Amino acid sequence: MLRAAARHLPGGGAVVITGSVNGLRGNASLIDYSASKAAVMNLSACLARHYTGRGIRVNRVAPGPVWTPLIPATLPEEAVEGFGGQAPMGRPADPDEIAPSYVFFASGRLSSSYTGETLAPTGGEVQAC
Repeated sequence: MLRAAARHLPGGGAVVITGSVNGLRGNASLIDYSASKAAVMNLSACLARHYTGRGIRVNRVAPGPVWTPLIPATLPEEAVEGFGGQAPMGRPADPDEIAPSYVFFASGRLSSSYTGETLAPTGGEVQAC
């Protein structure tokens, strides 16, 4: 899809790809999802190198648990109650808490020297102790 879209992106254009904390650290109960997000994040790093010469930046946001309507619609009730509680902040993020990461990467002036980078609003899940 990016190959088709790149023809229409000007120099200074930005692509922001959604990864996941699970792509950064894995998840024993979400093996397929974690592996696919790790692949997407690696792909975005390769795309960043590929499109740098055209002045197109490619970055990724790797959120931790985020409360969306998908959570109660797809998880069992007992999982919904504690969703996000494993994060050091003790709760999931709301979408408006991670949105600034996307706005930052999409803004040419604010992030003009960023490409191949990851912002990880994870609630502290990947911090080293």
